[in-house]
Amino acid sequence: MENRIGHLHHSGIHTPPHQEPEQFTDARAAVDALRALYDRNTAFLRNAFEKVARKEIEAERFRAYYPELRISTSSFAHVDSRLAFGHVSSPGEYSTTVTRPDLFDNYLSEQIRLLIRNHGVPVTVQESLVPIPIHFAFLEGTYIDASVADAFSRPLRDLFDVPDLTATDDRIVNGDYELAPGEAMPLSPFTGQRVDYSLHRLSHYTATSPAQFQNFVLFTNYQFYIDEFCAYARELMAQGGGGYEKFVEPGNLVTLAGDDAPSIGIPLQRLPQMPAYHLARPDKSGITMVNIGVGPSNAKTITDHIAVLRPHAWLMLGHCAGLRNSQALGDYVLAHAYVREDHVLDDDLPVWVPVPALAEVQVALEEAVEEITGLEGYDLKRIMRTGTVATIDNRNWELRDQRGPVQRLSQSRAVALDMESATIAANGFRFRVPYGTLLCVSDKPLHGELKLPGMATEFYKRQVAQHLRIGVRALEKLRAMPPERLHSRKLRSFFETAFQ
Repeated sequence: MENRIGHLHHSGIHTPPHQEPEQFTDARAAVDALRALYDRNTAFLRNAFEKVARKEIEAERFRAYYPELRISTSSFAHVDSRLAFGHVSSPGEYSTTVTRPDLFDNYLSEQIRLLIRNHGVPVTVQESLVPIPIHFAFLEGTYIDASVADAFSRPLRDLFDVPDLTATDDRIVNGDYELAPGEAMPLSPFTGQRVDYSLHRLSHYTATSPAQFQNFVLFTNYQFYIDEFCAYARELMAQGGGGYEKFVEPGNLVTLAGDDAPSIGIPLQRLPQMPAYHLARPDKSGITMVNIGVGPSNAKTITDHIAVLRPHAWLMLGHCAGLRNSQALGDYVLAHAYVREDHVLDDDLPVWVPVPALAEVQVALEEAVEEITGLEGYDLKRIMRTGTVATIDNRNWELRDQRGPVQRLSQSRAVALDMESATIAANGFRFRVPYGTLLCVSDKPLHGELKLPGMATEFYKRQVAQHLRIGVRALEKLRAMPPERLHSRKLRSFFETAFQ
């Protein structure tokens, strides 16, 4: 039996042949080198797994490493002080591990191009010292039958590296990363293994491939909005696309521009926990919409994972409780501040950290409301309030003693209450993803004004379509902005990674 694959290291571990570091002054060439190294190393692991499973080789130890991108600079960069990303803050060594360069091709090309331009030094592509877990080496969509496990005479972790959750965290993006002596400073907010972890979770939660996600994202807490988004997208496809090339539904069901029905994929028999829908453009500048369901836990979970895709903006569209007597059902609330009683982010972003409104997003949302409703200026105040949104983790807060909650809401000047918006905004702040919130008043519990069954049906028919069109129009306005304008310096801390 042939018992060798790859290079046998002196430690007794089989690895691909060592590849010498290469320097590049061209971003395209650097990304191509990252991709070649990643493809070679993941193919090595898949090949070893197959051969061991088929008992074609001995069950020994196999390892391959993530590619690493590195830059070294000895001087401070002279860059446009308005730029929020694309440069390192001080001289030194910086590096990041990289995964799925095929998926992040455009992103990596732009980040590397800016680094080379702003610092005038080459970047280095080499193998890191971080092993690729076998789980993350398989091609997307690969199915491993449970019976394969029986073919291994030893535990999987004895043969291959597995995900190391002690090293898969958000310390870099949270700002509490501590460098080991001699270690390079982080170049990216997420490591390769952290990205891989989220890519796998995205497929699980949304039933669509991470490759389908677009750079502009809508979140909602009601299926009504998804139904309206689907109707809007299908109509666009039937009319030729209107600048979009396809519409992708859970299960990777694809309707191409010019078609009036899906031509690729099979509809799912049941939806996943947080289904995602993608109105896609060739350059990923389309719109993704996700039904996150109810509650701050779901809101944190999905944004934790979408953040690794480095979207340009995400917005929350949903229903809320109106807290003011002057509000009517169907009125809009444009959040400019948040009261965070969701608690799911308390360990990552303390509640004393303010989550500011972002001017570019606020203007886009207000202009979109004006365009879709036909109201402007003082007349707009009849249907929309700008104010504080409170987010809580108790859906039935009204059933408790109201003196405490109502006093806090009044002191905070809150105009609306929901269970997701502050979580999404806070995670946008934490992950440096521009965020915004536009809610629709669906009931007024403090005033005993609840929807009756017939009223609810008519309310949803009338209001959801308009609200959805406002969200889409706002994202189209943000898409028209250059990324360097949209990605605000407000979201950058004292010591930031060069990558956006």
